[in-house]
Amino acid sequence: MNASEDVREPLKRRRNGAASRHVGFTGRMMLPGIVPLAALTVLPFLTIVVMSFSDVRLLGGMRLDFAGLKNWGRFFTDPDMGWFWLRTAGYFALTLGLEMVLGVVLALCVWRLVRGRNLVLSLLLLPMFVAPVIVGLLGRFLTDPTFGLYTWLLERIGYDGDLLGDTFTAFAAVVAMDVWEWTPLIALITLAGLSAVPPTLREAAALDGAGRWQTLRHIVLPSISNVLLVALLIRAMDAIRYFDIIWVTTNGGPANATKIVPVRLYETAFRFFDFGYAAVVGLAMLFASIVVARLFVRMLDRKGLAR
Repeated sequence: MNASEDVREPLKRRRNGAASRHVGFTGRMMLPGIVPLAALTVLPFLTIVVMSFSDVRLLGGMRLDFAGLKNWGRFFTDPDMGWFWLRTAGYFALTLGLEMVLGVVLALCVWRLVRGRNLVLSLLLLPMFVAPVIVGLLGRFLTDPTFGLYTWLLERIGYDGDLLGDTFTAFAAVVAMDVWEWTPLIALITLAGLSAVPPTLREAAALDGAGRWQTLRHIVLPSISNVLLVALLIRAMDAIRYFDIIWVTTNGGPANATKIVPVRLYETAFRFFDFGYAAVVGLAMLFASIVVARLFVRMLDRKGLAR
């Protein structure tokens, strides 16, 4: 070992010691937050994992009897589960697609307003502040076959069926209620992005002879693409576990037409008290949510927004 290495070695040990002391202090400061977080998230998660391999008995106190892979085998051989997932994917795609398109269109309309923008925006955001359960009750009232306003309007144009009693119209009705409630959120986020588009870009496009459609397609939409991606992520995480409106309006019916996976999970756990199988369905939903979130995070990372 030469003289220079003799000098560097103590310095290196000193730096490592300082780093470990820093990490130790940081760790101690984080303990009051980490311990409750672990108690609230990690322990319930581990309990659900254990329940997924057990038969849960409730009589005489909760008891877990080891059942091996029986619940997981039921999940992969359940003939109805595939339809529930397919229906969930359809509900997810329809609500998310319609909310994104309508939200962007509404935001562009409000953005173009010169007078009364604040009033229009306030009215536009009202549905977002209504609890989903109230939206469901309101939708049920408006589509009632006896006195519902929408039923009366549809009768004027020749439709006399029960909106929530038919499989197709019931699914369309719950999708419409979700879209009505959460499109304003997309419009609000998009409007924030539109406000950040530099006016000089639009002026330069106008000087180059670009029309409104060309300006929208080549200037405005690319400028707010990152904001739209964040809005898509926020709504996707909510839409994949949506439950309230469907449960209040249709209970998953008629004939399972609106029964998506969260509704099936609730039924299994709290109507049939089959907690072992419900734990498997819950873990599958968690895995699906992680996959969707990971896809969006990867897209955000490519655009440099996840750092």
